[in-house]
Amino acid sequence: MADTKPGYTPERREGYGPRPLGALMPPLTRPVLRKLHPGAAQVMAEWENLVGPGLASRTTPRALDRGTLTIACAGPVAMELSMLAPQVMARINAGLGRAVVQRLKFIQAAVPRPAPRPAPPPSRPLPADVAQKLAAMPEGPLRDALANLAQGVYRNRT
Repeated sequence: MADTKPGYTPERREGYGPRPLGALMPPLTRPVLRKLHPGAAQVMAEWENLVGPGLASRTTPRALDRGTLTIACAGPVAMELSMLAPQVMARINAGLGRAVVQRLKFIQAAVPRPAPRPAPPPSRPLPADVAQKLAAMPEGPLRDALANLAQGVYRNRT
């Protein structure tokens, strides 16, 4: 059956046929994926390990966009951080294993204090066979480390 619409030519029909699904996805996913930078998620999750507890208690990472890490901090801390910027960027990039942060941007904001960590539950006595094996070991750092490991393993067991 021939198409009888006026002005129809096979060349004009070219853009209206079925297209592969892969050709339709980039315009839909690009805006979302641009916001979800994997380096940003890693910086946010490991902030205290990357910059140390001293800086982490006074600062909060807010965003990482095109190599610029935005950090929220209280007033005087921004000046201190601007002086430490090369060292902070080096620590973050070394911790991530790649150069993710090229610049730091500071915004003034109240940084909430982290909630204190709950005290560990009281230690329970170790099973008799484990306690005997630990007692048979010579005194030293290895025995202490194994005792701590055993306490952690048997802490929640009944």
